[in-house]
Amino acid sequence: MKIGLTAHPEKPKAIELASELLRVVGDRAEVVLSDEVARCDPARPHFPLERIACDVLVAIGGDGTFLHALRRSDAPLLPINAGTVGVLAEVETRRPKEFEWAIERLLQGYYFLEERMKLAAEIGRRPLPDATNEFVVHSAAVAKMGLFEIAFDGHVAGRLRADGLIVASPTGSTAYSLSSRGPIVDSSIDALVLAAIAPFRTDPRALVLEPMRTVRLRPVEAKPGAVVVADGESEHPLSPTEPVTIYRSPRRAVLIRFGSRFFQRLRGKRILPWSEEFAEEGPTIADLPPPT
Repeated sequence: MKIGLTAHPEKPKAIELASELLRVVGDRAEVVLSDEVARCDPARPHFPLERIACDVLVAIGGDGTFLHALRRSDAPLLPINAGTVGVLAEVETRRPKEFEWAIERLLQGYYFLEERMKLAAEIGRRPLPDATNEFVVHSAAVAKMGLFEIAFDGHVAGRLRADGLIVASPTGSTAYSLSSRGPIVDSSIDALVLAAIAPFRTDPRALVLEPMRTVRLRPVEAKPGAVVVADGESEHPLSPTEPVTIYRSPRRAVLIRFGSRFFQRLRGKRILPWSEEFAEEGPTIADLPPPT
């Protein structure tokens, strides 16, 4: 097995865990370092993430680290949380021995692959890199609302004045879209979520769309224009003459899982819309014996 390894370079805990992974793996597998973790073993060759060919890629950090890795590599990703929320994470390092347990499972091949929908986009005829969470369109000027035209499958549905618009995948429904009162969508299904950011003189209501739809967004006002942001990382200017069209990508995000499920990974992160205090009071349904 050939393992790629990357981590958030500014998180001491992430770098510490990257070094620990090298120790645990030892000579049982080849580990290729990304440039971000080169200091973990200065004698070992390191490469830009885009150039690492590997069977699996281990990313250590938070959700931003995982999205960064998914944008630059097609390898199945094992996300290990060394950040704060870590919605995408499969391994929580705050739990004793879970990190080493996960690496052992990985080396033995005791895992399965979970595929998730990605989003593709084009400005005019120019394709943008895929996004795992969302594409956000907002005014190019700070603290300025914009007027945006919205079209579905090429047919104009209306205009909205707002700070911006979000087109999210089910994975991204628990990210920026959620803070704009978008719904939580089970990551096992494919769908498009359209949510407005601080809309003017209308309630912030979101739409969940069939995944074969295309969503076209155009800034109506020539000034100040708008920008498209992919997964909070890369920005692309947008003009009224070249709208952005967003749709389901033919490519998928592939994550390594050991058995956890969508709602299990959301527990304890203050995302689910109900109280989780019962977890402190007694067994859950999963802990009860089967009916006789």
